[in-house]
Amino acid sequence: MTRAADTTRRKPDWVVLACCLFLTVFGWLNIYSASCVDDVQVFEWGTRYGMQLIWIAVSAVISLLILHVIPTNFYPTFARETYILMALLLIATIIVGADIKGSHSWLVLGPIRLQPAEFSKITTALALAALMETYDFRFDKPRSALQGFGVMLAPVLLILLQHETGLALVYLGFLLCFYREGMSGQVILAGFIAIGLFILTLVASPHVALTVMAAIAVIFAAGRSHFPGKVLLYGAGIVLFMWLLPLLWKWRWFAQGPGNLSPATWIAILATPLSLFFAIRLLIVRHKRYIANALLAFLFGAAVVFSADWAMSHLKEHQRLRVESLLGLRDDPTGVGYNVHQSKIAIGSGGFAGKGFLDGTQTRMNFVPEQTTDFIFCTVGEEWGFLGSLAILAAFLILIIRIYNRAEQQKSRFNRIYGYCLASCLLMHVTINIGMTIGLMPVIGIPLPFVSYGGSSMLAFSIMTAIWLRLDMENR
Repeated sequence: MTRAADTTRRKPDWVVLACCLFLTVFGWLNIYSASCVDDVQVFEWGTRYGMQLIWIAVSAVISLLILHVIPTNFYPTFARETYILMALLLIATIIVGADIKGSHSWLVLGPIRLQPAEFSKITTALALAALMETYDFRFDKPRSALQGFGVMLAPVLLILLQHETGLALVYLGFLLCFYREGMSGQVILAGFIAIGLFILTLVASPHVALTVMAAIAVIFAAGRSHFPGKVLLYGAGIVLFMWLLPLLWKWRWFAQGPGNLSPATWIAILATPLSLFFAIRLLIVRHKRYIANALLAFLFGAAVVFSADWAMSHLKEHQRLRVESLLGLRDDPTGVGYNVHQSKIAIGSGGFAGKGFLDGTQTRMNFVPEQTTDFIFCTVGEEWGFLGSLAILAAFLILIIRIYNRAEQQKSRFNRIYGYCLASCLLMHVTINIGMTIGLMPVIGIPLPFVSYGGSSMLAFSIMTAIWLRLDMENR
């Protein structure tokens, strides 16, 4: 049998197809339940569930064309060109895009609205795969690392200019692909530490955040030193001294200080000589590399701590209020926290098996805004209960793990990288969307793949998944 004949007999991954089909059908049922009224027929094309059926049909046709018509060598060959065209489309959207709920990310073509930012994930994944498959690309080379981050961050900046923070955050998932291809895990760790320090500064104080940062630096250095006892002793002294600083705030001269310096500034001033002593003492024992990294980590953390208030002051009013509500700094269940509050009520009221299809009171009476799009998961929780929510999560978990595992089996590095990009995008969307509906993430407006209402999201994820299935068919 020839290779061409063998290729035509290969079938797409049935596990991925089954998960996508289940999520699509289950999502449409919930869209129907959340938007239908009693006197409207099922196939009423002017309704949201009617339009979603059209988008599902269009997505199915395009997916079949990708699976059986477009050759696989098209994607690595034209990855660069499609990436540039999408960047130009994102720029055009900033200029001529319609203003919908404060976002300039939509192109309105008569009755059709498309969001190019959704499709940008596809071209970015293809461009990263084409770049990183080259033989000389390595993340330990500064030039390669800059190229990789440049390809990832360019669409992020354009999407942020469209005021679409949620979709921009999805691109952070590509860092998982970078890690798989050789990027140091310290980059991801630094990101988590920065987020933690930012939150700690807001909910506690700069003093607490700096103390934690000093402790992290001490632990990092101690783990790399042959003298852990001395390192921990010095570190404990620094941490203890910084904890004693608030006692000095009761002294008027300290609280005001020369030139009316704030207590946080005094903390930085007094911590500096201690940190320098800590660094110099350990440099004597010839662990320069690790101590230098620990000191840089402390300075990086201090920069994050002292920039927290500045960052919050430059957010839009509704964004700042949402962050404060999420962190418990503001309790406003009838204002900025209304969506999440009603979403929790809907999910909690579903119980173990749910109230039943079309029987959700929160859903049917429109208590939850955006319950067919960003908050579709609350409809699942109310009408299908814990079991339905578990089914959705299980389908996504199987889908993501399957793509990751299948990506590792690819003979082509291009295919492996693209598979990781797809799985990472799905992971970010699911984590942010569901976390948002249960109050663990700020409300930033991001759809649940294959489940939420929306033509752009359905088309983008269908195309992205179909490309992966096509690549997997011929190269595993």
